[in-house]
Amino acid sequence: MSQTFDMIIEKDSDGFYLSTVPALQGCHTQAKSLDELLVRTREVIELCLEVENTSYECNEFIGMQRLTVPV
Repeated sequence: MSQTFDMIIEKDSDGFYLSTVPALQGCHTQAKSLDELLVRTREVIELCLEVENTSYECNEFIGMQRLTVPV
């Protein structure tokens, strides 16, 4: 059985890729390459599902939007 999760990928100022899985609270990781990030994200999803052992709700993914605000 397989489950599908949306993930958000960003790149920080040090060059690390960061992933967050919004459907699972606290489910995030980082890696130096995108390939390694995907491996680590799969691992952290499995760990989150194992630890939580509860149901989760994946919202419908609509998209991303970047906003600029004055500071």
